[in-house]
Amino acid sequence: MTEKTPLNDIIAARIAEQGRITFADFMGACLYEPGLGYYTSPGRKVGAEGDFYTSITVHAAFGRVIAREIAQMWRCMAMPASFTLVECGAGNGRLACDIMDYLAEREPEMYHGVSLVLVEKEPSLESAQRKMLAAHVDRIEWLSPEQFTSGNFTFTGCLYSNELIDALPTHRVQMTPDGLRELYVTIKDGEFAEELGEVSTPAIAEYLKRVSITLHTGQQAEVNLSGPKWLTEACAALQSGFILTIDYGYPAEELYTPLRKAGTMLCYYRHQTEENPYIRLGLQDITTHVDFTSLMKQGEELGMQNVWFGEQYRFLMSAGIIEELEDLERSSLSDEEKLRLRLTLKKLILPQGGMGDTFRVLAQSKGIANPQLLCQRRIGF
Repeated sequence: MTEKTPLNDIIAARIAEQGRITFADFMGACLYEPGLGYYTSPGRKVGAEGDFYTSITVHAAFGRVIAREIAQMWRCMAMPASFTLVECGAGNGRLACDIMDYLAEREPEMYHGVSLVLVEKEPSLESAQRKMLAAHVDRIEWLSPEQFTSGNFTFTGCLYSNELIDALPTHRVQMTPDGLRELYVTIKDGEFAEELGEVSTPAIAEYLKRVSITLHTGQQAEVNLSGPKWLTEACAALQSGFILTIDYGYPAEELYTPLRKAGTMLCYYRHQTEENPYIRLGLQDITTHVDFTSLMKQGEELGMQNVWFGEQYRFLMSAGIIEELEDLERSSLSDEEKLRLRLTLKKLILPQGGMGDTFRVLAQSKGIANPQLLCQRRIGF
């Protein structure tokens, strides 16, 4: 028997009523069912008290380097009097706070015209974000995802996200001797079970064709139709500016390599990985690695420019982590504290064993002629 939660009965009843459901629908319910999903229920998700770490929980320098790049974006846009920052999936607001603190401290002219929009599916997070961003709260607006994509909201500036796309509901497929099949979730003997069937939508095969991928017989993989759809909606809201996507993943040829026969779906619960998504429904995170090729191709089709794509450590090194380390060395902290912080920052930039090459960064622009970002600088590595 598996640990039951209120979501078990809800999803089981859904399957009993309408038949088997796609894994994308199952994942969507586990993560986003109102009041019960992993991201739509109260509780700490990241950091020591949560289920996983992310770059923002390591050190404020991560957000400060992103702020350096955002300030450069502002300069690429001829320093407009007003500039909107949009963060989708802001969590407790830590990243937004680090960015806004840096801009207030180092870029006062820009900060004077900055407004911040937080797009959040879980309403209860607003109070935590208000507390975290208390020094900047008069510049903040909150939108639901539905309001963000309604067509009534447009902005000029930068939209950034950190570990958003990996948590969007994803279809799972398998190549069989009879062709491509989709993995469905059903009920057998009172428990959730998987079964293969015809793909639920032609968009799945079209997606794989668009990124030039043919799966090998027996190979399982994820097809995230939600990622390109989200980018389309974000691009529609963006009048002019940049979209900065930070997440773990690969270009399509690496993501769908035959060596990765079981795909990349993983769950996280109290800093432990779990391969079974059918336990602790709503209590554990479910993620899949991002196909950045699909986002780049979608951006191009939308008229956006792919300005830069690469590993997080390359982005951080080029965009200003060295300057942050130099500021640290010049600070009044004790030698012991400086050493501790240097070791902490290594987690962000270490290519092997840290977050440096697990995460990728994609910068895309719209309506900006020949943008020159800090991450495009050539650093000696």
